[in-house]
Amino acid sequence: MTQPPVHTLSVDLPQGGYPIWIGTGILGQLGPRLGELASATSAVVIADAQVAELFASQVEESLRQWVPCVHRLVFPPGEESKSVRQAERLWQQLLDLGTDRRAVVVALGGGVTGDLAGFVAATFARGIRLVQVPTTLLAQVDSSVGGKVGINLPGAKNIVGAFWQPLAVLIDTAVLDSLPANQYRAGLAEVVKYGVILDADFFAYVEQNTQALGQRRPEVLQTIIARSCQLKAQVVAQDERETSGLRAVLNYGHTFAHALESAGQYSRWLHGEAVSLGMNCAALLARRLGRVDQAFCLRQGRLLEELELPVRLPPGLDHQRLLELMHHDKKAQAGRLRFVLPRRLGQVELVEGVPSQEVLAALAEAEQFPPQA
Repeated sequence: MTQPPVHTLSVDLPQGGYPIWIGTGILGQLGPRLGELASATSAVVIADAQVAELFASQVEESLRQWVPCVHRLVFPPGEESKSVRQAERLWQQLLDLGTDRRAVVVALGGGVTGDLAGFVAATFARGIRLVQVPTTLLAQVDSSVGGKVGINLPGAKNIVGAFWQPLAVLIDTAVLDSLPANQYRAGLAEVVKYGVILDADFFAYVEQNTQALGQRRPEVLQTIIARSCQLKAQVVAQDERETSGLRAVLNYGHTFAHALESAGQYSRWLHGEAVSLGMNCAALLARRLGRVDQAFCLRQGRLLEELELPVRLPPGLDHQRLLELMHHDKKAQAGRLRFVLPRRLGQVELVEGVPSQEVLAALAEAEQFPPQA
């Protein structure tokens, strides 16, 4: 079967942009493509143990067409590895390898790898270059683009981090065939998010292609990944370091999601599953505040359900504890909660001073779907 052509996008930033290559079966092109961008003394592939077994050899073989010296560093899979302990371990390994500032770190894996390896690259030797090679749909459409890297503390997700833009991003949709169904579906939550916050037509495209997405068809995957990356790149170009507030729109559903993840010890839900739950909570909160109507909540919720993503909070959660965790969110200011909430499909806003009782009521409503009129 003929593969779709490679998409090349550009993230344009004041200090210089970078390319995003999106294709099917292009993992082996990484080294030659990087060779057209820059030179390096060595490349260090950082991956979790599961991804390393699947893809590291192919990536390393490709990188050797660019640099003669290629190393591999492996860490345990899971959100728990986004920690000070693992970062310190990787820093020490880079030091032991004699890694210099002309080396390049290649983050091969999902969002955890991109965040952890990116943070290590941003901080080792005051910063060495980074290449993102995301292997999950969630990382391909979201976390690999934009330069946010970081690690967790026990009570707050991504609270220690940096802005560190990559040299390039290479996205190969063929690697998604290796994903378990729940991890693949989790990435679709971020795709839906882009439609809600920035592009109503894109939301409709996803609605029309739920079956093709379920079948992981390459041409549809390339389309949704490219559009998601385009939309994120546009926001990042205007607010690279979250100084104007524009970039905050990318966190739609995430204030709820991060609280859920923290309450669940980062193991109860995948990040995309938590984002799906969080978007439903945010829509319900927006409806309570008179910003959107019932039809909005139903349309968003039905698409998430068609993509086999969760929308109902399980009963028995401590809603007061979730509210407390939300006060640790990076968007909170002076103890006041701020939420990204929809105004209509394709437009969201950062809303300050949301009453706590409305947040608690939205959490209670999120135990049911469809919501009551």
